[in-house]
Amino acid sequence: MKFDFVIVGAGVMGASIAFQLAKRNAGRIAVVDKDTVGQGASGRSSALVRMHYCFAPEVKLALKSLEMFQRWEELVGERGVFRRTGFVQLVPPREMASLKANVKMQKECGVNVELISCDELKKLQPDWNLDDEPGVAYEPDSGYGDGSVVANDFLAAARKRGVEYLPKTDVVRLLVNGRKVEGVETSRGTIHAPVVLVTTGQWSRRLLQTAGADLPIETELHYVAILRNAADMQGGGMACIDSSYTVYFRGDGTDKTLIGDFYGKRGVDPENFPRHVQPEWFEEIVARAAKRLPKLQNAEIMKGITGVYDVSPDARPILGELAEAQGLYVACGFTGMGFKLSPAKV
Repeated sequence: MKFDFVIVGAGVMGASIAFQLAKRNAGRIAVVDKDTVGQGASGRSSALVRMHYCFAPEVKLALKSLEMFQRWEELVGERGVFRRTGFVQLVPPREMASLKANVKMQKECGVNVELISCDELKKLQPDWNLDDEPGVAYEPDSGYGDGSVVANDFLAAARKRGVEYLPKTDVVRLLVNGRKVEGVETSRGTIHAPVVLVTTGQWSRRLLQTAGADLPIETELHYVAILRNAADMQGGGMACIDSSYTVYFRGDGTDKTLIGDFYGKRGVDPENFPRHVQPEWFEEIVARAAKRLPKLQNAEIMKGITGVYDVSPDARPILGELAEAQGLYVACGFTGMGFKLSPAKV
């Protein structure tokens, strides 16, 4: 088989790139995935949509992505599942100067964000405990989505434009001749192409090594818990990253809350990581989240979800053509932020 572009990985990033290339009539495009669309890290994502970063290029990518989420049906032809709940970044009082600087930069990038008081936040979220008086940056336009749905929508739109999709096709190695990429060897045969894009998240490092490239990407295991809200909790709460207690959370529909941790175990096998959350983690993460939302102490733990981040040294994405082989491009090392950046033109 011969194509102009081969995209390895059918998560949010690979599917988005396929869609963008197809819109530009770039040529013959194939998307190859060892499983099915959106079934890797994308399907396990907490799917926050927020602009709060300290690096302007990331802010601009996130803002572009938000604009696309807001116009999803117009752009992709599907209804979409973006939920505008609002988002807040909370920091301890000692980090207030940094928060102010970040918000100033974000506003210069065009983000709808404001510093608000704890009293103002309490009116929006009466269930939250704000006795520690954190600094608050509020984004009213942000919220969350669904990684699996976004990947499927992008790929469906790409396929309507002629992109070929090869699921259950494992890419064994990248084919390089001299310093030029020539395609990929798969479990179903060889695919030739002068441009190969690797968007395989936690599997990227191993695959790229077959082309002589060794990117400094580590794997990191993360847990997420889904809780059924206590009967007297306000449903549909806004999304929050809480640096005071190193926990993040968001509403999940109208009757559940998703909570997750900042950090995880490094060096896990992306093919063989724990599929079940450890019981002691549930107890510890709920206790931390309940410092901000006390009513979570009475919430029912419904399930846990595990997933693996592809972590770069500076926690920022690795994007572009690699020096090791002309025509070999990567979009990896997203460190948990891939979903919210995926719609933008990367």
